[in-house]
Amino acid sequence: MAPPWYEFPNPMQAKTSPVYQIFEQQHQDAKSIFLVLGKQIKSKKAIELRAKLEFLEVFTDLMGKVHFEDPDQGSDLFLPFKALKKALRKTHHLKLVERNLRAREEEVEHGYGSFAEYLLEQKKEIKKEAFDLVVGSSLKSWDDFQQKAQQSSRGIKPLVINTAINQLVQEELEFLHHDLKAPLQSQGFRDLFESLRRIIMLENLLIQLGFNPIFVTAIHEEIGQLKENLKPWYSNHLAFQALSGFLAEKDHISKKYMEWIKELKEEKKSLSSEIEKQAFDLLKKVLV
Repeated sequence: MAPPWYEFPNPMQAKTSPVYQIFEQQHQDAKSIFLVLGKQIKSKKAIELRAKLEFLEVFTDLMGKVHFEDPDQGSDLFLPFKALKKALRKTHHLKLVERNLRAREEEVEHGYGSFAEYLLEQKKEIKKEAFDLVVGSSLKSWDDFQQKAQQSSRGIKPLVINTAINQLVQEELEFLHHDLKAPLQSQGFRDLFESLRRIIMLENLLIQLGFNPIFVTAIHEEIGQLKENLKPWYSNHLAFQALSGFLAEKDHISKKYMEWIKELKEEKKSLSSEIEKQAFDLLKKVLV
């Protein structure tokens, strides 16, 4: 564990950027969760590991910006973990669909047994995919990742880190500005959510390293609120997607399923309209 910021680091740590100390803690946490998942894939732990991997990926993107001339010291560091992150994301998405199903059953006071069975089969496949990736990899990949990350963090001046973080945030904002067009399609909402998540992580990293934040507090709150408002949209979208896939396999669709998918579609339309307005209002402020 890295020493508190008010203590002098040892000589080895002094050779690396302070951003590595943050990486090291997140890496240790991720590795510990990875070991737990090697015994059994549990949704809660899978979601926790995915969150850790998202930060580690942002770190490698940051190193990629610093070492733009050498991919081996940048974003390529995360390549061995991309498939695992994708599998864990599927686990998280299915968990959200199951939660949506339970809420629906409580609301209408009747069950959706055949859809629940369909989700159970999906869950088995997704968990098997994630488990195979975990047990099929080795701790060496984690140790190599840490060693390479430490190497890429050496000799970086604070101003370089500050500049790189600002550049990454600006790239996200420019992407949103150029690629998000009204009316937003489903992919646009997903891209918006991912960009906001990355911007928040980068801004928090900037603050944790002792730099001035890019945005004022009011903008922080708007970014955070928009990201939170996107969560029910995402949950609705995943439920609609899963239910549509299930119903596509049916020759006859019962009334209860027709009613539910109709309500999901109407809810999605309402949520989309509200979020779209918030998103473009926010972009006008941050791109001034």
